[in-house]
Amino acid sequence: MKYASFAIDGKTSYGIVVKDGVVDLGRRFGDRYADLQALVKADFPAEVAASANETADHALEAITFLPPIPRPMHIWCLALNYAEHHNEVQSAGRVQELPKQPALFARAADSLTGHGQPLLHPGVSGQFDFEGELVVVIGKPGYRVKAENAFDHVAAYTIMNEGSVRDWQFHTRQITPGKNFYRSGAIGPWLVPAREIEDVNALRIVTTLNGQTMQDESVSAMLHKIPRFIEYVSTIAPLVPGDILATGTPSGVGFSRQPPVFMKPGDTCEITIDRIGTLSNQVAAE
Repeated sequence: MKYASFAIDGKTSYGIVVKDGVVDLGRRFGDRYADLQALVKADFPAEVAASANETADHALEAITFLPPIPRPMHIWCLALNYAEHHNEVQSAGRVQELPKQPALFARAADSLTGHGQPLLHPGVSGQFDFEGELVVVIGKPGYRVKAENAFDHVAAYTIMNEGSVRDWQFHTRQITPGKNFYRSGAIGPWLVPAREIEDVNALRIVTTLNGQTMQDESVSAMLHKIPRFIEYVSTIAPLVPGDILATGTPSGVGFSRQPPVFMKPGDTCEITIDRIGTLSNQVAAE
């Protein structure tokens, strides 16, 4: 099942993406579930899921995809969470040893846009890099969750292009500036309920830039896996439904290549994770 947030005719809604379009759940259940975030909190009720058998209300080309969670309380992201990615960053002289604890930073909601929408190339930098990532969406609240109970709190998975402005990221030891340029990243295109993914570690992340494969790695190669990530961030602050946890990017990013490869206006970047889908965005000048 694919649950998406979208806009059409100047209004926002959410729905189930089916073969010939999208079934508008906001039209059917908006009085009970205000948005997709509310549906995540309710764990995708069966009565709502049954709408997948109904006729689509809108063609996909008629809607504008939005970030699936409209107002996340937290967007937690991991850096250096794949060994080969650490090695390429280390070779570039940016880090020393593997992080013993999850290397955590936060993004703001307005740094992300939806599937099919432009990634805004920052005019102040030519070092706009791609990062394909698996995203965990929290459904059940929790505080100081133990790793062995972590998957009880996972509602769904989606995809992020965790676009990074590298020179701004490395101005100081604090990487936050390079991770939060307006609409420099993307998330979506939809949520897939966690119960439909039998083994999340078996998923594969593939990033292409203008059709050329740049990243190709299994989720199983994560250093700090999802249960540890959830345990760590929930020790800092309570998890709430709709929280976004971006699990880090594999090797193959642009700035570590020789010569470097950065995104520029007119480029198309696509991230595919099997069992979830493909997040596609064209780069546009701000």
